[in-house]
Amino acid sequence: MPPLRTALLQSSGRPGDVAANLKVLDEAAGRAAAAGAGLLVCAEMFLTGYAIGDEVPKLAEAADGPSAQAVAEIAVRHGLGVVYGYPERDGESVYNSAQLIGPDGTRLANYRKTHLFGCFEQEWFTPGETQVVQAELGGLRLGMMICYDVEFPENVRAHALAGTDLLLVPTAQMHPFQFVAESVVPVRAFENQMYIAYVNRTGPEGEFEFVGLSCLAGPDGTARARAGREAELVIGDADPEFLAASRVNNPYLRDRRPGLYTSLV
Repeated sequence: MPPLRTALLQSSGRPGDVAANLKVLDEAAGRAAAAGAGLLVCAEMFLTGYAIGDEVPKLAEAADGPSAQAVAEIAVRHGLGVVYGYPERDGESVYNSAQLIGPDGTRLANYRKTHLFGCFEQEWFTPGETQVVQAELGGLRLGMMICYDVEFPENVRAHALAGTDLLLVPTAQMHPFQFVAESVVPVRAFENQMYIAYVNRTGPEGEFEFVGLSCLAGPDGTARARAGREAELVIGDADPEFLAASRVNNPYLRDRRPGLYTSLV
């Protein structure tokens, strides 16, 4: 089975301007497809911007809203899957969500962030209640998570136990927490034997300074692709054969003793 070439769009786009961000996404999808990518992953709240305050409820859309349809058209035009972050409206609730659109335009998965970070998110969003959301693409089982979620080891382990091969993590990771991108994410990939695509925003936005450093971390704990601090598109391969061999050689999941862990819940 061939690797799933995965493109990471490290960009903050233009906060507050959905149309402009869709254009950025379309252009990046074209470059990713030209490089042979089958999947493009964007940052947290890429569609609208992150630090947009009271614009959050105004710009929030249903999971099948007009922006989802626009992203589906981009996915079909360039023949690749797309993951994008956005504020999702469902009735009176607004969620910090990420959606996966398949290369045929089908909505394959929608995930609502379960662990909200800081006062800003807790003011504007409702936390999601579904821990593991998965879909199949390119012969791999993809899982979804958003930013702060990946910093909870129980979350990632739940995905490992559910068979996730490639964990997709749109993020808005800010100064001074860059060690998460540099160190925590590769360790999560190693201890759970999976690939993790961790895709960040960049530069100043409102009160935040996003640090970039997006990466595709492999099950060997190395960054197979790593961005710097500026906006860029980086590409790496999630190789199912390497993953299978790594899982044979790494005993973490086999050597677990769940009976000792009941106090964790």
